[in-house]
Amino acid sequence: MLWSLIKILLFVAIVAALTVGAGYVMENGPSVVISVAGYKEVQLGPLQAVLVALAVVGIMYIAFKLLSLLYAFIKFLLGDETALSRYFDRNRERRGYKALTDSLLALASGEGRLAMTKAAKAEKLLDNPLVTSVITAEAAELIGERSTAEAAYKRLLTNDQTRFVGIRGIMKQKLAEGDTDTALLLAQKAYALKPKHEEVQDTLLKLQAEHHDWVGARKTLGTKLRTGTMPRDVHRRRDAVLALSEAKDILDDGKSIESREAAIEANKLSPDLVPAAVMAARGYIQKDKPRLAARVLKKTWEMNPHPELAVAFAEIVPDEDPKARVKRFADLTRLQPNNPETKMLLAELNIAAEDFPAARRAIGELATSAPTARNLSIMAAVERGEGADDAVVRGWLAKAVTAPRGPQWICDNCQNTEPTWAPVCSSCGGFDTLSWRELPKSELTMPTGAEMLPLIVGKTPEADSAAADETPVVEVPASEEPRSQFPDDGKTVEAQVLETDAAGTGAKPT
Repeated sequence: MLWSLIKILLFVAIVAALTVGAGYVMENGPSVVISVAGYKEVQLGPLQAVLVALAVVGIMYIAFKLLSLLYAFIKFLLGDETALSRYFDRNRERRGYKALTDSLLALASGEGRLAMTKAAKAEKLLDNPLVTSVITAEAAELIGERSTAEAAYKRLLTNDQTRFVGIRGIMKQKLAEGDTDTALLLAQKAYALKPKHEEVQDTLLKLQAEHHDWVGARKTLGTKLRTGTMPRDVHRRRDAVLALSEAKDILDDGKSIESREAAIEANKLSPDLVPAAVMAARGYIQKDKPRLAARVLKKTWEMNPHPELAVAFAEIVPDEDPKARVKRFADLTRLQPNNPETKMLLAELNIAAEDFPAARRAIGELATSAPTARNLSIMAAVERGEGADDAVVRGWLAKAVTAPRGPQWICDNCQNTEPTWAPVCSSCGGFDTLSWRELPKSELTMPTGAEMLPLIVGKTPEADSAAADETPVVEVPASEEPRSQFPDDGKTVEAQVLETDAAGTGAKPT
């Protein structure tokens, strides 16, 4: 404390002397006269005065260092055995911390190799690998030297303070290499050390979902809720996804009772989750509770109409007459009457009941306002059922070939399409990223492709109305009439229309 006070007083004295000298020069002109004991005077010019001042400062600095060393030596002689070592250690630490600062600045600037060099120098001076190993690992990752980074991370594992950093670093390396088994074990260790770490929570949850560890994933999800890293509504949704995934795995193992209960729990957690509603409804059907099954499906249909819900609703009464089915489905279709899925469902039901005018009324202008492969194929089935010309049917089918597929299970991260719902995207590995929607329409067009197909294989009703010649009506035998997606053979309307028409038109089923 006393030594620090002395240094401060010396600094103030030097500043004061420089101030006085500057004032003297301003008052007495550019020259400086130095008098020694009143006997000898030396007159200096401005540049000479500055040089002399700098020389004096340098001499004082050296004298100060020598005094510091002398002070430490005197203390050593007086019995303080560490006085000299502390003097040299302070200089060493000063240089070490400067090298450490330089390494951090180099790392922040993206100069990985310089950061490694400065970190190595700082480690020699400070003999403290806790910080320098972290900098070395990050810098090695920056320049692509993975082996050097891994060695640095392994050094961090030997210290309790840095073990988490080492485990996390090696975990990220294993993830980059695709070794998810080792990464899962490391994520579990990192989670045990710091369960509140959000990145570790997310990584562990993703890896547990990929490895179908649904029980562990639900525990991790509960931790995210307790630590405030996940909103409660998102937690309920994802907990439902995990419960549904657990139910599917239990069902694959042949434990139908446990899977039913898990599916019902998933549906309660997130009623808008279509696969959970379908599985829960089928569980109620197996328990001979058709009313509960219908209630689950109707609740989900009201929030999110989906064809799988309609299939499950049909399974409640599997051997139903087509006309009776149309009547029973009224409880479902009146919930979202203007939804495209409801319109297409009603049209398919009426086609199965051979009520083609009702099917046309049900689908309305959907095929022209928002054409998809499915509703265009339904229109082809309606035209065939009403006895329209083959050219008209082929015209609708030609449009269906290149029309959008309509809503599908699409990953929100990578836009990959999946044939069925899954908790994890097969392309990017994203958890709970599949949603039932349409792909964005491409801005690219093929002026000589899709637009030419109706001219090649047939005409739509709009074009046919302008034709001058009359084409004889083709009678469709009962065996070839299109059927709904609900009969025992499981074929959709569009698939059957394409099968019956493919031989005569050359159109390929989609």
